[in-house]
Amino acid sequence: MPENTPGTLSDSSSADGGATRRQVLARTGALGVSIAFAGSLSELFAGTAAAQPLGHSGYGPLVPDPDGLLDLPAGFRYRVLSREGDRLRSGEGPVPSNHDGMSAFPGRHGRVHLVRNHENRASGRVPVPTVEGLTYDPAGKGGCTALTLDSRNRVLDERVAIAGTAVNCAGGPTPWHTWLTCEETEDKAGTSGYTKDHGFIFEVDPADPHRTGAVPLTAMGRFQHEAIAVDPRRGVVYETEDAFERPFGLFYRFLPEKPLGGTGSLRAGGRLQAMRVPGVPDLSSIQETGASFGGVEWVDVPDPLAAGTPIRHQDFGRGGITHAQKLEGCYWGGRSVYFVSSFARSAEGSAGDHYGQIWRYDPDGRRLTLVIVFGPDTDVRLPGESPDNICLAPSGGLMVCEDGDGAQHVYGVTRRGEVYAMARGRQNIGTAEEPEWGEFAGVTFSPDGDTMYVNCYTPGTTFAVTGPWRR
Repeated sequence: MPENTPGTLSDSSSADGGATRRQVLARTGALGVSIAFAGSLSELFAGTAAAQPLGHSGYGPLVPDPDGLLDLPAGFRYRVLSREGDRLRSGEGPVPSNHDGMSAFPGRHGRVHLVRNHENRASGRVPVPTVEGLTYDPAGKGGCTALTLDSRNRVLDERVAIAGTAVNCAGGPTPWHTWLTCEETEDKAGTSGYTKDHGFIFEVDPADPHRTGAVPLTAMGRFQHEAIAVDPRRGVVYETEDAFERPFGLFYRFLPEKPLGGTGSLRAGGRLQAMRVPGVPDLSSIQETGASFGGVEWVDVPDPLAAGTPIRHQDFGRGGITHAQKLEGCYWGGRSVYFVSSFARSAEGSAGDHYGQIWRYDPDGRRLTLVIVFGPDTDVRLPGESPDNICLAPSGGLMVCEDGDGAQHVYGVTRRGEVYAMARGRQNIGTAEEPEWGEFAGVTFSPDGDTMYVNCYTPGTTFAVTGPWRR
């Protein structure tokens, strides 16, 4: 059967011989793992919408997609919204490659504005087209595109939202319905042909990109940004750093001069600070779920623009600063901010080894808690390796994009701590003898909770998934 074209539907309706697998950190010691999950997940979903938790099998086994794009549980359907290389509806050029972080915003008359990152480096396969008034650095190949969808997830418009940026990995939504897109690079002007310094956050209005333009929010720091989350009460912005070598990244907060109030408030400047956990120089040294640390300190960053020295190398004075490898996903839930460390490897310089952690920071109590340790630590074929993008789901749990080896999945995590496969990518970018699959990224839900949007990074594909989410 030929592949789906953008705007067509595929329905999962046949049986699958493979069983959904429960999250296990190790074949031995499963009872201890169960207790660790149960003892911590109650915090993870504090303040989310009430919902009955799913059973351990989630929505049931995945059904092979006859079109070879996306396996889903029976009763769920997908629509291909956009693919790299196709023409943008705006006529500005082709759909760029490397689909990454993404978020959905409400529009008028039931419409949805979907804004999507493109993590293109200087040698990006399909660059974001340059557009007057929306381009920061003509040599930058990254940026964002914005899709406008009707209430049935049909694409009404698709256009460039920002161009001329670099390595746009993740980011996050603001309470005033804009998107903060993050550059995961520290390259300066003159490097890789760039004409301007990179490593900034940019604000994007998905409904009217020209309103926000292409202005770097320099006070929020220049480093290898990954994701952000905004405290909707205080307007504080939390930021993760995915540094690729020692010393690893930091967890930041930005205290804006104008905390809330819509577009432009972040351009007024503010203070950038990094987290110090007394006595914990490296978060990977903490391995036990439920471990908690009070008295968290926030230290002013000496040079947020990193004019001479990358921030993580700068002198934070007596007591140093707290580092962590692969700080990635970040979101706000209840009265706390949660952030992900995808993995840590002592062979690469971390203090300990793990396959993924989720940390919770409570600003009111200045307390940091290790909520989840993903596994497995003995069998990497089991689910839960290297969590990346993460979002809250209408089922009352989480959706997690796994960024590991082998088959690529979107996993759900119930309130009970049980993990189930929600989607599996079927686009083979390797060979028949040595297959490979592009990772998932940018998982997010429509404002009404009826649609899950998710990207396949390579080949760049954006899906809309509908089905019995509230079952």
